[in-house]
Amino acid sequence: MKVAFISRASLYSDKGGDTIQLVNTAVQLRNLGIQVDIFLADEKPDYLQYDLLHFFNIIRPDDILPHIARTEKPFVVSTIFVDYTEYEKKARQGLSAVLFKYLSPDFIEYLKVLARFLVNGVKIKSAYYLLHGQKRSIRKITGMARMLLPNSKSEYDRLSHSYAIQKEYRIIPNGIDKTLFTPGTTDILRDDRLILCVARIEGRKNQLNLIRAIVNTPYRLILIGAMATNQMDYYEQCKNSAGPNIEFINFLEQESLLDYYRKASVHVLPSWFETTGLSSLEAAAMGCNIVITRKGDAYEYFRDDAYYCDPESPDSIFKAVDQAARSSKSKYLSSRVREQFNWNIAAKKTMEAYHEILRNKG
Repeated sequence: MKVAFISRASLYSDKGGDTIQLVNTAVQLRNLGIQVDIFLADEKPDYLQYDLLHFFNIIRPDDILPHIARTEKPFVVSTIFVDYTEYEKKARQGLSAVLFKYLSPDFIEYLKVLARFLVNGVKIKSAYYLLHGQKRSIRKITGMARMLLPNSKSEYDRLSHSYAIQKEYRIIPNGIDKTLFTPGTTDILRDDRLILCVARIEGRKNQLNLIRAIVNTPYRLILIGAMATNQMDYYEQCKNSAGPNIEFINFLEQESLLDYYRKASVHVLPSWFETTGLSSLEAAAMGCNIVITRKGDAYEYFRDDAYYCDPESPDSIFKAVDQAARSSKSKYLSSRVREQFNWNIAAKKTMEAYHEILRNKG
């Protein structure tokens, strides 16, 4: 079987969780004997070479529409259905914050695409998208897809409710590389005052409120992640709000994160929204206690084994961090994440979906 993965043009230049999901799924599928080639959205594969197309990020329909217009090859979509609504309405700053309070989520995303074209010259690829907008474009894609591959039942339910769709789907859990993320046999080097946040620095990830929660406390916070494209102002605000107990480290490859995960007491991802939070899974597998929010789908993964905070409240964030830091580390959570949420399982479930589609082709 030969499959083409197709994702956003900035997949490698502006790395995110979808980059990790796509690359690791491809690696494990190849280990299962499936040939996978990766293309960026602005590339044009020879579709005839492939049995199946696999797209990522349903919230970027302009990346998908041109490809499905050129070929009748069956396709699936890893939806990665991120909802920016609460962030846009509660935490975004500047002139756009005023405007976005009164607009629908789909119209906001449509305006962002237009702005990227007008300000940065990012080409709009699909005439259909330009004429019909975000919502109708997503409905068109989901209607034509053979199957949707959300990361959780919660994600599918949100998508189904938002677009009034009922579509065949299979849950493909996000995961970790369990050969890489192993906690070892001892916690002797773990620092009970060390707090870690591994994430791209952007408004949705909410590092600013995390900094406000931890600055001038006995805890030491290390933020690891690159500045998000077009969020320089937010990054500068984070830097200006930090004190001597806050450290910034640029993007690190996963292998370089291991020592930080082993030493930290707590990993915090106080996001306004997460489909999963890959760094939370990695940190949990490495033995950290986890602080997250209930915004999005992460509860389906962590259940009651994480500490929850309100992203709007630095006080709530601090209380959750303090409680997590003072609590014993959950070996059960580490074991459960490693066994239930890994890329081997994700690839096997993805392969099963492919075979089901091709068996029923036509």
